[in-house]
Amino acid sequence: MQSFINTNLISLSTGVPATTFSRKQIMIAIYAAIVAFLTYTSVFAYRKPFTVATFDGLVFWGIRYQVLLIVSQGLGYMLSKFAGIRFISEMKRFGRWKTSAVLIGISWFSLLLFGLLPAPWGMLCLFVNGFMLGFMWGIVFSYVEGRRATDLIGSAMAVSFVFAGGFTRSVAVWLRDSWHVPEQWLAFGTGLVFAVPLIIFMYLMERIPDPDQQDIQERTVRVPMSKEARLQFLRTFGGGVLALTITYLFLTIMRDIRDNFMANLWNELGYGKKPAIFTQTETITSISILIMMSLLIIVRKNIRALKLIHWVILTGFLLSGISSLLFISGKISGALWMQLVGLGLYMGYIPFNSIFFERLIASFRIAGNVGFLIYLVDAWGYLGSSFVMLSKEIFKVNLTWTEFYPNSVIIFSVIGIAGTLYSWMYFSRKYNSMMNV
Repeated sequence: MQSFINTNLISLSTGVPATTFSRKQIMIAIYAAIVAFLTYTSVFAYRKPFTVATFDGLVFWGIRYQVLLIVSQGLGYMLSKFAGIRFISEMKRFGRWKTSAVLIGISWFSLLLFGLLPAPWGMLCLFVNGFMLGFMWGIVFSYVEGRRATDLIGSAMAVSFVFAGGFTRSVAVWLRDSWHVPEQWLAFGTGLVFAVPLIIFMYLMERIPDPDQQDIQERTVRVPMSKEARLQFLRTFGGGVLALTITYLFLTIMRDIRDNFMANLWNELGYGKKPAIFTQTETITSISILIMMSLLIIVRKNIRALKLIHWVILTGFLLSGISSLLFISGKISGALWMQLVGLGLYMGYIPFNSIFFERLIASFRIAGNVGFLIYLVDAWGYLGSSFVMLSKEIFKVNLTWTEFYPNSVIIFSVIGIAGTLYSWMYFSRKYNSMMNV
């Protein structure tokens, strides 16, 4: 069979060995989940807190400065995803902490320059910031992939950016309101608050033990992927990857707009003077998603888990679309809508960033790594997100965020449902055909 299929382990047809977790394995999983969660929460402090600043009155080239900053960072982040398709997939497992220190150091320095330089030069600073931070997800996830407990660990890490999106913004609002930090210094100041914790958590990440033999037997060994291995994967699974990329494209657009313009949405809904609203709503979503995703650890057969994840994503699209329809028709409040649409989006977004590709690789016994697939779909997702945000400004769409966003969610949810159903059918048939070879 294809060279990237790991035939030295167990074959597709033999199923998954029925092993249990030892006390040591449970403790390692819990430790890794907590450390991964805290690490990426701290990383997020260098990315999103600047969005609480609206920079009212600043307009360049007919576009609001806040939007230009968000798009500039998003473009940098998007380009890092394209670069990461190779960089992360070929990354060795040693020296990761040094790479992380350089990337975060440069991203933080760019926030210092952002505070010093006048508008619109902040766009360049945030472009650099986004490019550097775009590699961090793949680096951190490389510590925890390929384990029988990756569903739990990866879910904990993935929900960190749900929680962190609200928590780090709350810290930025606290700096603004309690310490009177100017808008252009909020990003650097929030990074300063998280600098020491991040150093500690990265050290603890390095202490996570490598996957053991049972992990490798059930989830395959994770190795760097050469260019030929990546091309071979795309030749074999091209139709499914295309469907996943389109599905994730619309998920990213919906999630990214909500994340970047959360402050604007809450302001329009009448909650702008309540900084705790960011943490309260996102914490509820985080806990709900963590429980939902980590339960997949009990589904030992990888292909069964992969199919189940498809239905979780499908349900998320339905929840987002229906709640938006109810909000537009006045059937539910704005606060409830924000909670439900966030939950629905992350029911799709979290699996793609943690366990979907983990189970895909394990199902088909692929000798590779999750980073390649995550960065492949992420690159196109952020490209689409930047395009939509710029389009609203360039084409002067005369809608508030609470008008523009729910209508967009309804349209994109329909497309996402179709893409998810196609992906489910594609990989089910592909698995059955490969089993019968």
